[in-house]
This record gives sequence, C-alpha cells and structure tokens, in this order.
Amino acid sequence: MTTNNRIALSSDHAAIELRQAVAAHVASLGWEVVDIGPTSPESTHYPKHGAAAAQLVASGDCRLGIVLCGTGQGIMMAANKVKGIRCGVCSETFSAKMIRQHNNANMLSIGARVVGEGLALEIAEAFVSTEFEGGRHATRVDMINALEN
Repeated sequence: MTTNNRIALSSDHAAIELRQAVAAHVASLGWEVVDIGPTSPESTHYPKHGAAAAQLVASGDCRLGIVLCGTGQGIMMAANKVKGIRCGVCSETFSAKMIRQHNNANMLSIGARVVGEGLALEIAEAFVSTEFEGGRHATRVDMINALEN
C-alpha cells in the first residue's frame, strides 16, 4: 500500500462538473489530484472511467480514488472489479467515514444526481480525512481481500 498523498478522480459525462468541484476541494485539503477526466460533455461509458481510476489506485500510483456518475452505483461496480479495490458509494458523511475507518476502502463513489455539491464536498472530505482503524477490522478486510483469490 502506498502512503503518498495522490488521489485519482474520474467520472462519466453526468458528473463532470461535480468531479471538478470535488477535485478542487480535495486539492485544497493537501491532496495531489490526478484528474483523468473526461472533460467533454459527450455521452461516455462509466465502466472505463471507473476502471481507469481504480487501476491507478491498485497500482499504488495513487493512494485513494474518487469516482462519480449519475447514481454512483455503476462506476462503483466497475471500480470494484479491479483487484485490490474496495470502493463504496456514499450519499452522506457517516458512511464515507466508516468505509475508510472500518473497511479500509481505497475508493469512494458519489452520485451526481443523488447529492448536491455542498454535500458531495463534505462526503469527499470525510473520506480523505479518515484513516483505517485496523484491529478487528483488519481481519475482516483480509477476509474481503481473500475473496478475490
């Protein structure tokens, strides 16, 4: 696992503006943002964007990742297909904190058609500001990781 402060961000066409707002916010918190787009509003396929961000996290190039689509669900599913990724979709801050603290999630997914910008920024901040607690949770995360093998 990497200890760098790089974070990958990606989205589909439905979440470009929200992704850019989230990117600016996490950058203001001291993260080096690797925003891999897209930048044009033409319809695009969320699986390729979720997988691309997940590969940056799984490779260790980025410590964490945030992906966005209309609901957050599809791009989260795509990200979770990459070995080593634990991505959760969150619509409020409590879950964003818990997926880091208890599940050692390395990616967050947000639905641009589900939450507004203010809440999305709070969710992203809760995610990047929380560390994994370890302890009894490490055993459970190990069990999740074993399912990939």
